[in-house]
Amino acid sequence: MTESTTSRFGLMRLMAAMIAVLLLLTACTGDGSSDDETTDGDSETSEETADADTGEETGDEAAGSTTGEAVTIGFSAPAADHGWIAAITENAQATADEFDDVTLEVTEGTNDVNQQIAQVETLINSGVDALVILPFEGQALTQVAQQAMEAGIPVVNLDRVFSSPQAYRTYIAGDNYGMGVSAGNYIGQRLTDEGVTDPVIAEIAGIDNLPLTQDRSQGFADALETFGFEVTARQAAEFTVESGQAVTANLLQAEPEIDAIWNHDDDQGIGVLAAIQEAGRDEFFMVGGAGSANAMREIQSGESVLQATVLYNPSMSSSAIRLARAIAQGTGLDGLAENDVPAEIITFSAVVTAENVEEYLPVGFES
Repeated sequence: MTESTTSRFGLMRLMAAMIAVLLLLTACTGDGSSDDETTDGDSETSEETADADTGEETGDEAAGSTTGEAVTIGFSAPAADHGWIAAITENAQATADEFDDVTLEVTEGTNDVNQQIAQVETLINSGVDALVILPFEGQALTQVAQQAMEAGIPVVNLDRVFSSPQAYRTYIAGDNYGMGVSAGNYIGQRLTDEGVTDPVIAEIAGIDNLPLTQDRSQGFADALETFGFEVTARQAAEFTVESGQAVTANLLQAEPEIDAIWNHDDDQGIGVLAAIQEAGRDEFFMVGGAGSANAMREIQSGESVLQATVLYNPSMSSSAIRLARAIAQGTGLDGLAENDVPAEIITFSAVVTAENVEEYLPVGFES
């Protein structure tokens, strides 16, 4: 090798080293920006970092997923003549709005079984990619839901279960039996802690011929039994303010002394509380059901006989929309090892008291 060749090679090595240093400096400063520029509050990078530090999410990040294949989801539920049902529809729409890839087709709520069947048939014929159905009556809507499944349209059965598992791809609901258990455990433990040995425990149920009411009552009775207690007096209302007030007035007249009351439903609980106030009774404490914001505010006040409520949260409709989207797009759920959406999801019946009411109040529904 000649001296001139060696000089050229040395020069090339020097130039390569200088280029490497320049590239390294550029990478460290972020496209040539200084450290001060990258931490500027107006920069896009700093905004993203701030969001990550505070845990705030927007758009598809809040939904827990990126935009995928566009899907249309049909939604059918009973008439919004009850705070819980109204929240079901509102939550479904709000969740669908979080996704750029979801179009939600919502039918007008109805308590007419035949009308709901016709509405679901219309959704099937329109070629939706998935259906979310909260049936007014599960058995009556089973056949039309099964028709959807046979047509290749997956159905997410919400809350009131169809009479055949062939009528749905996934079932999501609150735990009615667990709701009764949670109420019974709270009342039983509290009375035990207070040293009450032979308590008078009253129960104000919902519509008695509904399986959900029967499950709630059974769970309540089973939980009380573990404490050696039982239901002393029971009245069934109709999930309305008027019926709650009427049956409670009768109950209070029949029972001069009561230690605790469990009311199955916070909407009818408005009437229950009105009857209690009218009777001037306050020797007992009461537990509600479902988790309305009104009930939670009563608990928060610290001045009401209502001391707790057991959740049966309408946020399940938000989850139902997410499930329908995942199924229609052929994906699983974030955080689960399985590739497919589960066949059944049952929510937990948490007890809301003065100690944790601030945590749950934001998800309470308006009565």
